[in-house]
Amino acid sequence: MGIRLPSSLLTAAKQILKMQLGFVKKQSDVVPRGHVAVYVGDTQRKRFVVPVSYLNHPSFQQLLNRGEEEFGYHHPHGGLTIPCKEGAFIDLTSRLQHS
Repeated sequence: MGIRLPSSLLTAAKQILKMQLGFVKKQSDVVPRGHVAVYVGDTQRKRFVVPVSYLNHPSFQQLLNRGEEEFGYHHPHGGLTIPCKEGAFIDLTSRLQHS
């Protein structure tokens, strides 16, 4: 014989358990559909979220090729790592946004 809980109480209990176990991602960790996380910088890396469409642009592909040469395909942060100055990356993405 078991105890029946209302579904809303059961859902709340599951959410509390997930939070206690650390399964809930922070909102800032979530990458929206159609975007990719990119880590930019030579030493201190900053995370940017850019549209996937940028990956097809030749200038962005040059940065990706540099990243591949320097870091390979292993991305410990879960995103792409691009070895360039943050200002240069922001300049490129703003040009891509307006084109």
